[in-house]
Amino acid sequence: MNEDPPVTLTCYVHEAWAPRIRPAGSKRQWMEDTQERYAYRCLPLTIANTHGWEILSPCTFAAIWRGGKGVEAVEIHAENGTPVHVVPTSLFGHGTITFHVEGIFRTSPGWNLWVGGAPNAAKDGIAPLGGVIETDWSPYTFTMNWRFTRPNHVVRWEKDEPFCFFFPVQRGVLDAVQPEIKPLKDAPELDKAFTDWAQSRKMFQEHVRRTKPTASTDQWQKLYYRGVGPTEAPGAPDHQTKLHLAPFKTAADSAAGCPVQGGLSEPPHTSPDVSADSKGGSSDT
Repeated sequence: MNEDPPVTLTCYVHEAWAPRIRPAGSKRQWMEDTQERYAYRCLPLTIANTHGWEILSPCTFAAIWRGGKGVEAVEIHAENGTPVHVVPTSLFGHGTITFHVEGIFRTSPGWNLWVGGAPNAAKDGIAPLGGVIETDWSPYTFTMNWRFTRPNHVVRWEKDEPFCFFFPVQRGVLDAVQPEIKPLKDAPELDKAFTDWAQSRKMFQEHVRRTKPTASTDQWQKLYYRGVGPTEAPGAPDHQTKLHLAPFKTAADSAAGCPVQGGLSEPPHTSPDVSADSKGGSSDT
């Protein structure tokens, strides 16, 4: 039997380009801050967090939108000494900032690249814009854009903080999907499994309220996490509890390597000078 060839994902770079790319991490600060870090018990959340690669900011900067439609309404201030070409810019107006992605991505034939913000990583005052790009043929670079959600609010990126999240998606798959809504009774086995689960969950929650277990592992059923049904019958044979994405490989003798291959530096402790009351100009002009 012939196996399908592996999907390829290549980032082509000029000598002057140095994209900071890494497999996406699972941690989110708000998840860390939940009691006993219980947010990580939600497997769909943690899988989504790592469901791609992320590109990291090459510099620390702060930005603010004054509310106007023009490009001049967005002010971007990077730390002193930051090369101008790595600083995000106000390119399109309407309260957006633009990160230039240093690389031309190429995927296997028939595969696009979904590009947007990192899942489950909200940033106060600004939201990522998403896009789907046909990277199996396009010879063009793309930008990653964020749009402010309110004016006169300072947003900040640290150096090596993700600004872009991406993963390949097969072109044409969604067009071929035939969605339906049907009564649950039309699927007797699924109906019974759901009923069994609802009953077992009710009994388990009553048990937790009654016994008040102290160990966090005894406070949740872990059925989906373990990939089993309500009766402990195994689910999908390829059930995943963790993704293992490969880092982008670079040629050992290439000057155009990924700066994050050897680990991330600590973010700087100084802050660019920008405030909601300042009237300074943008450093990218």
